[in-house]
This record gives sequence, C-alpha cells and structure tokens, in this order.
Amino acid sequence: MIKELKRVVITGMGAITPLGNTVNEFWNNIIAGRSGVRLITKFDSTHFKTKIAAEVKDFNATDYFERNEARKYDLFTQYAIAAADEAINNAGINFEMLNKNKIGVIWGSGNGGIQTFQDQVEEFVKGNRQPRFNPYFIPKIIADIPSGAISIRYGLRGLNFSTVSACASSNNAIIDACNYIRLGKADMIITGGSEAPINESSIGGFNASKALSTNNEDPKGASMPFDVKRDGFVLGEGAGALIVESLECAIKRGATILAEIVGTGMAADAYHLTGTHPDGEGAYLGMLDGLEDAGIGASEIDYINAHATSTHMGDESELKAISRVFGQRPDMNIGATKSMTGHLLGAAGVIETIICVKAIRESRIPPTINTSEVEHEYSDKFNFTLGKTQEKVVRYAMNNTFGFGGHIATLILKKYENDN
Repeated sequence: MIKELKRVVITGMGAITPLGNTVNEFWNNIIAGRSGVRLITKFDSTHFKTKIAAEVKDFNATDYFERNEARKYDLFTQYAIAAADEAINNAGINFEMLNKNKIGVIWGSGNGGIQTFQDQVEEFVKGNRQPRFNPYFIPKIIADIPSGAISIRYGLRGLNFSTVSACASSNNAIIDACNYIRLGKADMIITGGSEAPINESSIGGFNASKALSTNNEDPKGASMPFDVKRDGFVLGEGAGALIVESLECAIKRGATILAEIVGTGMAADAYHLTGTHPDGEGAYLGMLDGLEDAGIGASEIDYINAHATSTHMGDESELKAISRVFGQRPDMNIGATKSMTGHLLGAAGVIETIICVKAIRESRIPPTINTSEVEHEYSDKFNFTLGKTQEKVVRYAMNNTFGFGGHIATLILKKYENDN
C-alpha cells in the first residue's frame, strides 16, 4: 500500500550571521540593505590578495556553553548549536512532550572544522613533527559533528547525519529533512548548516582558484552580484537552523507555521570541478525539478533568492538558466542577498531560506545592494530588486544554491494556507 506523502512546514528559525546573531537582528539589517563585509580581523591578511570577508561579530561561545564544553567544538559547531537553540526556542518546542525517537537532525557543512585542522597541523609542524594532537581533533574537524552534538544536547534519537555538497550543503540538508518527513520517517527534524572558514587556508585556497573579490578598498561594496563589474565572491561565515516538521505534528502541538516547503529540486552540472556549466544546465534542471515537485508552473513564482555569488561565470550561467525556465518576467523579483552577507558556503542555503520565509511572511523583498549595471542582456527581463527593499505579496519563493562539483539544490516555499 502506497502511503500518502505528508505535508512539510517550517515552524522555527535561528541564525548566526555577519549581520546579526538572531533572526530578527539579521532580518532587520537585511531589509535595511546593510553590508556585513569588513576588513579581515581573524588573521593578518597583509600578504593575501583578498583582505576582506563577512565575519560574524560579537559571538561569545560562553553565552551558549560552559567553557569546558565549548573547547570540544570547532567554531562551525558552536555556530550550529547556537542557531539551533534559537530555532528551538522560536518554535516553542518542549521535547519532553514529544516522541524523541521520531525527531532527527540533518546538518550541512562544506568545510567542517577547517580552523581546527589548520591549527593542529601548524602545532604538529612547530613541534618538530611530534604528535601532540588534541584528543578532540577528529570530532572537531569532521562535518557530521553538529548533527550529533545537537541530538546529544536535546536527547533526540531520530535519524541523524550530515550532508556535504559544498555551497549546496544546507539546502541539501533541508531537502533531505523535507523528504524524510514526507515519507513518515520522522515527525520533526532540526536542519540547516554552518561554516567558519575565514582563515589563511580558505582565503589562500580561494585566491588560488581566482574565486574571491580583491576589492579591498571598498569592502562593503565588494560583493556586486549580476553587475558587469563584479570580480568574485566575498567569503562569509555563520549558521542557520530550521525546525521542519509534518503539518500534522505542527498542528497537534499548536505551533505557529511560518511557511510550507512544497518543492525540492536537485541536479548536477556534470561539467567542471569548480566552474558552473556555461549554459546553466544543472541549474535549469534543478529549477524544473523543483517546480514539478511543487506541482506549479513557472509563472507562479513571485521571488527567487538567487545563488548569485558575484563571480563572472556563476552569475551569468544562473541568469541563463533562469531565463530558460521563466522567459521574460519583469513582474518577478530576483534578489541577491550575498551582496550583504557575503557567501556563507555550506550555510548559504539555509540563511537564504530564512530570508525567503521572512519575505513570504512580511511581504517584503530585500534589496540587491552594490549592483548598478546588471548584465545588459538580462536587465529588462526581471526585477532585480536593486538598491532598496520592495513591498510585494509573496506566495511562492524559490531558493537556489549551487556548489563546487556541480551540485544543484533548489527549494520552493509557499505561504502557508490551511484550506488546501
């Protein structure tokens, strides 16, 4: 007997970002069009081509953990737990009233504990290659530890794992969470992603691949998605968390439903290790897959939060794909919020999903800042939401994320309506 798929809703959100360490602070800065990009403070960037990044500010681990517990976790795990705590509180969850065997955690990260890895290898070399590794070295660096740590913190015994698909990691985590709930494998899942990659290894590596902006003279204006003058992305860090549950579970516990997940799309560029397909083939297929899953036509999408990292090839290929799917839609808003947050790599998808949820709930679409001259072929095809927030009723929002390796992950969210 084939079971009917369950409807899936979002009931809680949490965020640690370059623009604020709560969802409300983050959203208020996004709506105001502020940039979180500054000169790097986490290390001496004197000899690096890129000297700017979107760092998290004023994060104190001891606000969330005892000092001894905090030592067990790399910063990317600390960010994850902090965001999850906010999402759980936001959702009004009392785990003692729920079946913990049916509550899971799925978490995404592209880099894992890269700071810990760098620090420990440096210590190894400085110590004349004598093995003095921290006993927590392995659990601090592997990408699955946030999902395990969150489950341990709250005693959650449902499905538990991590997704790694570079910059698509957290969108893939949300997609997996959605599908497992649809199938009845879990009632509720804490999902999202986190990254803490602002160090010498990441900046140096991305510089070597010519991916980063080197507009060090104007940090706040460096990320300019879709602009003809764009010169690369700005590295960011942080975490986002969602509480995703079945509609039945949410109604039963009297939860406030923030939005519904109605479509998930996945594909691959099958083209290049780091470059996107020049015609956006994977992005095109992923968006079509999401629309088919949602059971809607392209004309029903009101807002796309684009992947739009501010790289030449990536932005152009995404615009080609959007044009193939949507044709000419000057009534449809496209937003590129990495212009403000920088690129949070594996955490980008969930942070931008939070933005989509807020846009749906508040009927406000955040601006794309810094962009003044959109690629000429596309400038009249869509509303790029340039410069300032726009008021608009959003019934359906799409969130695109793409990762090195050709990974494509698309989410479609809908304004919750309890009569369908």
